[in-house]
Amino acid sequence: MIPLHFAPLQGYTEDAFRRLHHRCVGGATAYHTPFLRWEHGGLRTKDLRDVRPDFNEGVPIIPQVIASSVEEFVALLDVLAPMCYRRVDLNMGCPFPLQARHGRGAGLIARREHVEAIFSEMRRRSDWQFSVKLRLGWESAEESMSLLPLLNEMPLTHLTLHPRLGTQGYKGEADVEAFARFAQQCTLPLIYNGDLRTPDDVRRIAERFPHLAGIMIGRGWLARPSLGKEVEEGREWERHERIGLAKRIHEQLYAHFASVIPGEAQLHQKLKTYWDFMEEELGRKAFKKVQKAGNLKNYLRAVEEIV
Repeated sequence: MIPLHFAPLQGYTEDAFRRLHHRCVGGATAYHTPFLRWEHGGLRTKDLRDVRPDFNEGVPIIPQVIASSVEEFVALLDVLAPMCYRRVDLNMGCPFPLQARHGRGAGLIARREHVEAIFSEMRRRSDWQFSVKLRLGWESAEESMSLLPLLNEMPLTHLTLHPRLGTQGYKGEADVEAFARFAQQCTLPLIYNGDLRTPDDVRRIAERFPHLAGIMIGRGWLARPSLGKEVEEGREWERHERIGLAKRIHEQLYAHFASVIPGEAQLHQKLKTYWDFMEEELGRKAFKKVQKAGNLKNYLRAVEEIV
């Protein structure tokens, strides 16, 4: 079976979700963590917590970092090293304007000198393993194509390409033809990412690109927590199986967050984001009832009524 990587999404794929998803169903070769960023002289406490080894025991994670300069990159590695990490994914694909304006994520792609400095640091650290997650570019697919010769020279474990531009955000459709053009000239182990929502979507990409090193899925996996296991088993689960799994994961998330979040209002706000990508799976009526519940009691009742 082709390796499946669970893409990181800020605010969703944090340590608690990863642990429970892995325990309840799995199907992921690796879970990539939401990116760590260096700001105001350090990392946020919650970002540090998210990669603590004791909060990720037994879960195959790959920490992801985002940086605008080699100095930020080194600072992030120096934080991870004492936790015994020696594998990192560099985010060069984040489309959020706040990060891109500072030269991070997809905003780094066209900053050749900064990319070269970061890559030089990667080569220097021969005891580490590095990978890169990339977009087509910020404004043009030529940005990634012009960077490809430099990427091909790097000893990366893999390169993930999401075939959208940074300016698109998550709008429109992933450009599979642009991915194909990139793949023709890429000599690195290449992973596809973008617009995969069903086992058939995964199968079509795997069949079109038989030499892929893996497939990365983010929103599609959050919308359908069983997706990786369905691909692994080679069958599409019945709806009652998929809904049953989604509710089991939610039940355990509720038990976890109820033990660490004070106050019903805060707990309610935290839990309801779990369903943000599941409107198609739940049906519009059930989805709206969950999203519009005004308090924890009504919310839990709405969840219970999902069938």
